[in-house]
Amino acid sequence: MTTLVDKVVDQLKTLPYEMQWRVLEFTRALAVSVPRGVAGPQLLRFAGTIPLDDLQLMRQAIEEGCERVDTNEW
Repeated sequence: MTTLVDKVVDQLKTLPYEMQWRVLEFTRALAVSVPRGVAGPQLLRFAGTIPLDDLQLMRQAIEEGCERVDTNEW
């Protein structure tokens, strides 16, 4: 059974050298752009660990600070 990688390699072999380099650059760019982090289900163990008082302070800070523009920032 031919794998996807084998199929890509077969197609790659038919391309001119310069286009092969473009494919290599593209695959490198894709590898860098792959999201990294922790899956959501792994974070569930932290659910409910922030005290309610802290959550209320965070909510208040977000509500007070959002949608405001500081014209002197830059």
